[in-house]
Amino acid sequence: MSNKKIIVAIGGGTGVFTVLSGLKNYPDLNLKAIVSMADDGGSTGILREEFGILPPGDIRRALVALSHSDKLLAELFNYRFPQGGLSGHSFGNLLITSLERITGSFEQAVREAGKILSTQGEVIPVTLDQCRLFAKLENGEIIQGETNIDVPKHDGNLKIERIYLKPKATANPKAIKAILNADLVIVGPGDLYTSLIPNFLVSGVRNALLKTKAKKVYAVNLMTKFGETHNFSASDFVSSIENYIGKNCFDYILANNKKPEEKILKKYREQNARFVNFDKENLDDFKGGIIAKNFLRKGELVRHNSRTLAEEIIKLI
Repeated sequence: MSNKKIIVAIGGGTGVFTVLSGLKNYPDLNLKAIVSMADDGGSTGILREEFGILPPGDIRRALVALSHSDKLLAELFNYRFPQGGLSGHSFGNLLITSLERITGSFEQAVREAGKILSTQGEVIPVTLDQCRLFAKLENGEIIQGETNIDVPKHDGNLKIERIYLKPKATANPKAIKAILNADLVIVGPGDLYTSLIPNFLVSGVRNALLKTKAKKVYAVNLMTKFGETHNFSASDFVSSIENYIGKNCFDYILANNKKPEEKILKKYREQNARFVNFDKENLDDFKGGIIAKNFLRKGELVRHNSRTLAEEIIKLI
């Protein structure tokens, strides 16, 4: 039996990539990524429609994050064709689709892709059921599809009242097992309504998170997203995810308290994105531990520092 500590990251998109790419530098960890299957935009959306395959995009990002293979191979997986009939498709998405056709199983395709990339850990689709994400806005309007919530064609100032999956989806048994056996579960960072919460709409996942003896951690986003979390502060992120899982469901919150330079924030404001203010005064009713520090990565983009994030997660176990 392995004595490696099991860390489970739940999410999708670039958030899971950030967490995993920091944690993979600790060889004594058993890493598992549970990835949302709600994505239906871009290359992923086309492959879903044409081949009936589960969405490969977030799976690909998690595999690359856990990869210990040659840097060129990881870049190949992320390579996106700029023109021609394959325009917009990433090589990794096409490879996973091909492997699914060869093996007859999406899960097996993910495993084989992991072998090619020499991944440290396991990438687990949260569900093996086909489903779509829907959002009901505060004005009663229903938005269909993850990509239409993610990049709003509607008024992005409108708040999301609730999101749901249709048809309903059942959890992948491997995802449930991973959560129940974990030493620590990290949720986020990532788009709240399109990458994180969709995982807990899958039947069985929320109950597993509440039941597990693992330490449960939520990493708050650095920036808001127009159409999803417009003008949110840290406490808004926490209360919103608690609405879907349960009050004080997390043992710890990781929150950034360092503001990026004004010239960087100005660029983000042009895209209707705002810095997430750490409003500790509004988190008084949170019963767990709050770890607030500078989580910013240096550079022109506002991103979590994967190394700092990993260091804080390691301290908790």
